[in-house]
Amino acid sequence: MTVTQPNRAQRRLAAVRRDGGTCVWCGRLFGPLVPPTTEHLVPRVKGGPSWAENEVAACRRCNAQRGHLTPAHWIEECRGRGWEPDVARVAARLAALAAAIAERGGQRRARPYVAAQLRRLARLAGPAGP
Repeated sequence: MTVTQPNRAQRRLAAVRRDGGTCVWCGRLFGPLVPPTTEHLVPRVKGGPSWAENEVAACRRCNAQRGHLTPAHWIEECRGRGWEPDVARVAARLAALAAAIAERGGQRRARPYVAAQLRRLARLAGPAGP
C-alpha cells in the first residue's frame, strides 16, 4: 500500500499544529527567533522513515545537538541541562509511529528501535528528580 506523504514544509506546519508551539525537547516557544524544525524520532540512519508519524516539532538548537542520540538518551541529556522535555508528547509520537508501522508494514530496522524507546520512556515518564 502506497501512502502519499505531505512535503517537508507541510509536515513541519502539521507537526507544530499537532505538537503545540513549543520545542518537544527544551520547551522553548517557537517564534521569529526560535523557528521550528521537524526532527525524526527514529533517525534516518537508524532506519527511521520520513513519515509524519516519525517527526516532532523541535527547535534548531535541539535538532542539531541531538544528532543520532535515542529519544530516551536525549531526554536524559535535556534534563541534565535543566530543560523540561515533554516525555508524554514524545511517547505519543512513538506510539503513533508504531501503529503506522504495524498498518503499513516494512520498517524492519525501526520496529525494535521504537519498541525499545517506548519501554525506556515509560521508565522516564516520572518526575525528573532532584
